[in-house]
Amino acid sequence: MSKPNSRFLLAWGVAALLAGASAQSAPAVTFQPFASGLKQVTALTHAGDGSGRLYAAQQDGRVRVIQNGKLRDGLFLDLQKLTRSGGERGLIGLAFDPAYKTNRRVYVHYSDLNGDTVLARYTATSDFSRADAGSAKTLFTAKQPYSNHNGGQIAFGPDGFLYLGLGDGGSGGDPQNNAQNLGSPLGKLLRFDVSGDAAKPAAGNPFAGRSGANPNIWAYGLRNPWRFSFDREGGGLVIADVGQNSFEEVDFQPRASKGGENYGWRVREGQVCYEKGCADKGFVDPVLVYGRKEGQSITGGYVYRGKAIAALKGQYVFADFATGTVWAAPTGGKSWNRAALGKVDNPSTFGEDEAGEVYVAEYGSGRILKLAGK
Repeated sequence: MSKPNSRFLLAWGVAALLAGASAQSAPAVTFQPFASGLKQVTALTHAGDGSGRLYAAQQDGRVRVIQNGKLRDGLFLDLQKLTRSGGERGLIGLAFDPAYKTNRRVYVHYSDLNGDTVLARYTATSDFSRADAGSAKTLFTAKQPYSNHNGGQIAFGPDGFLYLGLGDGGSGGDPQNNAQNLGSPLGKLLRFDVSGDAAKPAAGNPFAGRSGANPNIWAYGLRNPWRFSFDREGGGLVIADVGQNSFEEVDFQPRASKGGENYGWRVREGQVCYEKGCADKGFVDPVLVYGRKEGQSITGGYVYRGKAIAALKGQYVFADFATGTVWAAPTGGKSWNRAALGKVDNPSTFGEDEAGEVYVAEYGSGRILKLAGK
């Protein structure tokens, strides 16, 4: 994730204020080996079907199944011939339909052979052992002007709609100003109704009736929302947005939101001007920010709702890919304080099982670690 020189330098006092971590005590957490033998995991999720399986998407286009801590033989889905992998491209999003047990639908977000965004749907075989390659249905595509900032996450919200996070299109500094352009899907959180045969703008999307605006947009002003998640208790949306060269940020959207939030990029980074004259334009402030002394690429996680770590309940667990630091931040209010839980090797994504227990994937080692109490 490129970090070119900023056009506007920050006063160190302001940077320290925004980036400083809280002195709160951290819950006692360990990272227990859960599964190994994977390669460059980019997404980790469950199917909500009571099977207890976890599904790991690899950047190269393969989806593997983990059951009882062991990799199953064979692949659930193989997109290697369709996917351009490397850098920030590849298979980068995986989600199962809330009605998967009956409709067997699974969704993927990947970079095609031209490097462009594809959102596609597959249908699992009747025994749920794999996704039928012949069932592929392309639902949405977007041109990518550069090779980086593809976003990645796809997830169903509590409203039953499918959300897709896309970065600003890449390079550095959003040279095409995509994130603030409502005519572009880039630098946005998109929201689709996929209940029928095709994908259509979800009912209530805030810009669906505006001339020249992309009707799929739910929120905008994002640089590279690699991971986002919904709190399974309360339904709040937490977005981890990768920064330019000064700050990483976490944004929060309450369940009652009607959409349309502007998180500020490229006009500002975190809460600080990136462009001249960035007076308050109605931007939504991040709930958490940290600076370059503590990390360089945020990996969003989940609000912990499991039972194994009582002290962690209700806290947002996230990490930094470059430093490996994993933090927890109690949610609530306009500003979230955080405390370090420990370090792992290049945390590329988090995952949640059906019980709400949380896992983290190490990009380089191919291991999946499970968060547990001490």
